[in-house]
Amino acid sequence: MRISITMAAALWGALVGTAAAADEVAPTVQMEEVVVTGSKLPVTAGNVTQKIDILRATDFDALVNTNGNLAGLLSYTPGNYASVLSRNDANWGSASGMAHTYKGYLLDGLPIDAFIDLQSLDPWAFARIEEQRGAAAVLYPTYLAMDFAGNQSPLAGTANFVLRQQVDQPRTRAATYCGSYNTVGTRFYRQQAAGNFHWFAGGHYEDSDYTNYGSPGSWLQMIDNPGYQKTKVYAHGTYLMDGRSDHRLSVYAHRTWHRGDAGRPYRGFDNTYTTLNSHYLRPLAHGAMAQFRVGYRGYDRSWEEDNYPVSILLRSRNGARQEIVPTDLSLSIAHGSNDVLTLGTDYQVAWYETYDYTDQYHPGNDARAMHVGAYAQEEQTWRDWVFRLGGRANHIRHDIDRLQGAAPGDDQASWNKALVSAGARWNRHRQLSVFANVGTSFRAPSLKSVGGTIPLADRGKDGINGQLPNPDLKPESGLSLDAGAEYQPQPGLYLGARGFLLRITDQISTAVVTASGSQSQDINAGETRTLGLELEVRHEPLSWARWQANYTLTQAEVTSNPDPDRDGAHLSFVPRHVANLGGQLDLPGQVGLSAHLQACSGIRQNVSRANPGRLDGWSLVTARLEKNFADRDGRQVQVYLEPYNLTDNHFDMAWGFRDPGLSTTGGISVSF
Repeated sequence: MRISITMAAALWGALVGTAAAADEVAPTVQMEEVVVTGSKLPVTAGNVTQKIDILRATDFDALVNTNGNLAGLLSYTPGNYASVLSRNDANWGSASGMAHTYKGYLLDGLPIDAFIDLQSLDPWAFARIEEQRGAAAVLYPTYLAMDFAGNQSPLAGTANFVLRQQVDQPRTRAATYCGSYNTVGTRFYRQQAAGNFHWFAGGHYEDSDYTNYGSPGSWLQMIDNPGYQKTKVYAHGTYLMDGRSDHRLSVYAHRTWHRGDAGRPYRGFDNTYTTLNSHYLRPLAHGAMAQFRVGYRGYDRSWEEDNYPVSILLRSRNGARQEIVPTDLSLSIAHGSNDVLTLGTDYQVAWYETYDYTDQYHPGNDARAMHVGAYAQEEQTWRDWVFRLGGRANHIRHDIDRLQGAAPGDDQASWNKALVSAGARWNRHRQLSVFANVGTSFRAPSLKSVGGTIPLADRGKDGINGQLPNPDLKPESGLSLDAGAEYQPQPGLYLGARGFLLRITDQISTAVVTASGSQSQDINAGETRTLGLELEVRHEPLSWARWQANYTLTQAEVTSNPDPDRDGAHLSFVPRHVANLGGQLDLPGQVGLSAHLQACSGIRQNVSRANPGRLDGWSLVTARLEKNFADRDGRQVQVYLEPYNLTDNHFDMAWGFRDPGLSTTGGISVSF
């Protein structure tokens, strides 16, 4: 489908018209919300120069997220295009007009993987999600993810998944559900406090026969239902030192087992993901606050390859292992009337290896990456103004033992880079604020980008699936600017607009090499520019009715490349138009109804004028109907039904994937 640019004009007209008709009254709580992502300390959103959205845990159920990927929860907010390929595969979307590897994802302030962790983590563990739009590469580092599309830079935005800390009362929640494709699942959650120790634990199991999610002619070519089983367990504990919430130690552990097949006898997979997080917070003298965070991410993937289309017999068993340890030590010093100086250092080390078994074990790529950074940021308030200025120094080093199973020509590479960020916000009055921000970023090529997973000689061969190497990749440098305004003319009404510009030198982009989507290669696209505009409105006209809409217009293209086929080409995986419309009703008899429409224009899979690999746009309609029962003792029962893709739109996605169309899930949830 095609989405006309007049949608932007129509939505903007609605925003201006609604605002003009409203009288100036006291603001809603939205402007007073407390956030931590912009400064690493709890502050009101009005004291942060960046635009930050908050998605509370109470909002999660209203957002139908059939594929179980956390990117689906964020896809309803401006600037986000979430193309979740299937229940078994990652999100290949975009944020603020850039591939979503340009968005940082955090778990309580420590980086996580945009591809794996968004599939793995369970939202029942979160108190809220804070989404910061615009550059955040001073306080938060690039994540050393060597697999999938490589290292991930917070140039276009940051999403911070904030865990529950303190427990207000003991609570148990359990749910069971079933749905299309013989899908069955169950979830459990328990929270409790014992003195100064607060804890919660949970689990989630899902089993499904699923269905064919490949496009016609795709390399997926399923001949049977691609069944899977997912098991998740997690636990979190917080100890309040001396009973103080500002002096605490917390530890979180999560593991996911994901097993199944991709629709052929020898296309099985067996993945295990481990996530650990710990956070120590301690107040010091004279208004200072020290924080130390350390985590562990273990990604162990294995899968089978057959000889299709020649035969469906087993060819090899392949695997990839990543282990990443991120740490962060920061000191925040409050001074003046409401000013904060933040100093810190962070460190990451990552191990990455690939292998395959045919007749015997064959090593593939084997390397270690290290990142160390030091940062400082000053935030000052003066009358109605908030000012921010920060800088970061990075050192990155890659040590490579093997590429494609052999010793590399160059076994070591390192880079030193300084980054800057600044911003300002003018709170004209309690209803209106205007902001602007600028920041830079740096991203080195990942090992998978350089070494690939299949030899360059296999380029274009049928049945050989994977990523081709590109040892000539250069690192990239980026610049991000944004400016916008927020206006709340009356309680229950919010209007927002944000424009953004991103420029990148030697941008690293992923291109689809084969028509079937079976092979990819990372390339330097050249000098690129992304221009965009986001418009949004949220309105609660009645206590039982609310609606929201947003629209994002993006122009993302190569502005300079000596290759005439790439010069002037559009960037891959970035739609020009993205629109969302949704509403919720609280009906009599404790009945709730919500519905959402998402619409995107077409994307291109290659940075190429002659062969862009264009995919048509799509629209997706989801809904949720629920009935609640509650008694005076606080026990609650909820029965729900969630239709997904109500229009049965079988739209094509990247890499030969296709949305399977209409499906339905229903279940019952009990809490007490």
